[in-house]
Amino acid sequence: MAADEPAGSDAAPAEPMSVLAELVAQHRPDSRRLRRLVALLTEEPLDLASLVERSALPRQTVQEVLSATAGDLCQDGDKAAIQPGKVPAYRQRFGYDQLTRTELADPLAGRLAEATAIAAVMTALAAEAPRARTDLDHVPATPETALRRALWMDSTYDLAGAVVLFVGDHDLTSLAVGQVSPDANLVVVDIDEATLEFIDSRAGRLGIGVRCLAGDLRFGLPESARGCADLVFTDPPYTPEGVELFATRGLQGLGNRDNGRVIVAFGFSDRQPSLGFGAQSAAHRLGLAYETVLPRFSRYHGAQAVGSSSSLYVWRPTARTWRALDRPGADAAPGIYTRGPQAVEKDTVAFDAIPAAVQKVTSEAGFPVRILVGSGWAGAGEKIARLRLGTLLAGGIPPGITVGSESALVADLSGDPGPWLLRALLAANAARVVALVPNSHPDLASEAAQGSLTALLRPKYRLRFLRSQPDARHAMVLAEAAAAETLDPPGRLAGRMLRRAHGKVGNVWREGLIDASRELAGGPLTKRAARAVVEAGVRQGAGARQGDVLGARLIDLPRHQIVRVLEDAAASAGQPRTP
Repeated sequence: MAADEPAGSDAAPAEPMSVLAELVAQHRPDSRRLRRLVALLTEEPLDLASLVERSALPRQTVQEVLSATAGDLCQDGDKAAIQPGKVPAYRQRFGYDQLTRTELADPLAGRLAEATAIAAVMTALAAEAPRARTDLDHVPATPETALRRALWMDSTYDLAGAVVLFVGDHDLTSLAVGQVSPDANLVVVDIDEATLEFIDSRAGRLGIGVRCLAGDLRFGLPESARGCADLVFTDPPYTPEGVELFATRGLQGLGNRDNGRVIVAFGFSDRQPSLGFGAQSAAHRLGLAYETVLPRFSRYHGAQAVGSSSSLYVWRPTARTWRALDRPGADAAPGIYTRGPQAVEKDTVAFDAIPAAVQKVTSEAGFPVRILVGSGWAGAGEKIARLRLGTLLAGGIPPGITVGSESALVADLSGDPGPWLLRALLAANAARVVALVPNSHPDLASEAAQGSLTALLRPKYRLRFLRSQPDARHAMVLAEAAAAETLDPPGRLAGRMLRRAHGKVGNVWREGLIDASRELAGGPLTKRAARAVVEAGVRQGAGARQGDVLGARLIDLPRHQIVRVLEDAAASAGQPRTP
């Protein structure tokens, strides 16, 4: 209170420009970014989302600036701008001319101007892309960001002949790299089947070779992606757990241990630097050297808490990195995301004991439970083997565990985000399998969804879907082994491939084709002839290349490719060719 101000009087409210000047001063020396925001407000009316995206400031900071200047703003619907008559004063007070004069030039501007055709393609692809899944922390990067990433990688590294592994790619960066650097070899690993199918199909239309592999990184990297890459790109969940997991899997994908790099898009709010420290600490734990940090390189439609932006980190492995990675590991914790049922702060509730409803369809039906899959089962009997889900998915039931023809496997898939059910049924070769899944599981969501899974697995299992059992939150999927004598030769070949999902597709197909040919006119086929039939039988539609499919394990292929491979195999068994 001023000395001459009467007690109890109200001070006059400060002018908006003065309030804003005080706010800008509080952010010194990083106040230049707030001045850029003020400059935007003097140029044209913009809504809150646009202001966040263009300034790369957190939503809360942008709101503080809007609140400070409220008295000098004019509104146009949900858009705001400084009143025209006050623009000159704001520009002078906050150094508009100095900002313009000293702004750094964009080093990619020239290449972006030459890539307008690719920019148009990326914009169209982004408009067609599968919906973002909040439970997987999908926040779409702008089409320009995907292109900028591709141009930057092409301007920084020799990509011709190099293998680039994308650990998750909802942003479609692989499709941008494929257009900018057509001689690069691209591999995409993702948990989302819709994303994999979209990338595969659009790569085919564009003439880009992209090998798509399905995998939940919490259980490891698909076999054919391990040690394959020279360069890794990932935009992981923005949690310490998510960054460390995705970086670890990327490192496991590097075959070039001397010169390989891991490029990570990661952002955190200016207002919470401790969150950034927590995620960046993953680099220290993994023994990675920081080689480059490009601030606010990527922009997003959303993620306003981090200013709709993220920085680009380039990490280089050291000898310490490989010592850390070569230690045996276990499945990662399920909580790696910021939102949804598998967010970091969520508690995953596992089953402790075999529910009575499961006992009824297993032991009481003459199929005693021999194997339990999942992280719980604390109250299960001692004579029952327990497996981590990651162990089952990686290699099936270990040879040391005896599975009789009249036994059952029960899998706790209550945390399944979608793909676990199919993969578990591919991996588990038991006479009867009971999978406990969420009632809302996508494979149970409709009659069509149930029919699709049933048709895919029919040569191996007969499926029954028991909703709201054993409780209101869960459902049971009962799988009973299909009798071989009920199948024709094409069906038996498809069943063989489903039962040997951890073998290479080409090898299993060839061996099964030879067996099937013994029952048909013109057979049996020799190994060479069978191989020729297999190679001729692969449809090379979409972006999949023949060698990529035949050299992969069935369990690692995206779901749409599994369907196509089984159809092709069945067709080849129906009409085998003689040498």
